[in-house]
Amino acid sequence: MKLERILWGIILLFVGAVLLLENFNVIEFYWRNVWGFWPVFLIIAGINILFNRNNSQLGNIISIVVVVITLSFLFYRGQQPPANQGWFGNNFRHDLDMNLDNDDENDDSNDDSTVKRMNFSEPFNGDSSKKVVLDISGGGTTFKLDGSTDSLITASVDHAKGNFTLKKESTDTVQNLTFKMQGNKGGWNVGHGANDVRFKLNRLPLWDIIIHMGAGEVDFDLSQYKIRTLRFDGGAVAVDFKVGDLLPISDVIVKTGVADVKIRIPEGAGCRITSKTGLSSKDFTGFTKLENGTYETPNYASSTKKIFISLDGGLSNFEVSRY
Repeated sequence: MKLERILWGIILLFVGAVLLLENFNVIEFYWRNVWGFWPVFLIIAGINILFNRNNSQLGNIISIVVVVITLSFLFYRGQQPPANQGWFGNNFRHDLDMNLDNDDENDDSNDDSTVKRMNFSEPFNGDSSKKVVLDISGGGTTFKLDGSTDSLITASVDHAKGNFTLKKESTDTVQNLTFKMQGNKGGWNVGHGANDVRFKLNRLPLWDIIIHMGAGEVDFDLSQYKIRTLRFDGGAVAVDFKVGDLLPISDVIVKTGVADVKIRIPEGAGCRITSKTGLSSKDFTGFTKLENGTYETPNYASSTKKIFISLDGGLSNFEVSRY
């Protein structure tokens, strides 16, 4: 068997074992703690190239040992609660509260790597007839929906490392909001608290929410919001969505790489799941399996409120439950 297949097999077994242990509440694993160590996989690839060329038994053993030691370290690191301080303690922390004007996108204070808190807000003009499209993007970030607001949207960023912007464009029928992380000139801090973003949304408008994320965590309780479409596209992520049934039809579309995805839906709503999940694990409690990766709740045909869920993942854990 080729060394490359052995190494990838070990990595896949590691990810699957961690997800399984998490599902059975044996461990509490903080994926955000290990994102910063991604360069170790470049080292593993380099070792693989070097020893594959020589095709030596000793080289194969060295490569396997390096992978096992690296994954053991990541396993230990991932179980440590996330720290909110840097490597040098609290003396180097700077807690700055900033009220940012959304129209001033070129404010140099956004580039200051010492900034720890940013606040954004867009007022609500009272017109709930317009649909609101919220497009969120970021990496190495924790996104959380933290209740409602009288404004259209508010966002606060703690432990900010990089530039964040909130832009608004409006037409006669749609308001487009774009919340974007634009990068970090100071570099990512390994072992430092991630960018923690907390949103508050107005409950009156009809919402389309789109989230693009490379790595991080998302926790959105949307049960009290009129969500027409929820679309998530992510890489290595942990996702928890709670969806309501305030509209006749809602669409939830999730595409992931290596992820732990939990979706909760109301018991009174009919739901259909279509899945293309490859090597992913699935737990759809209360659903009836049909064909071609399709699942439905027993009340799907009779319910006046329907939720359509589309899942697409390579190596992920998908869980859909009813509340």
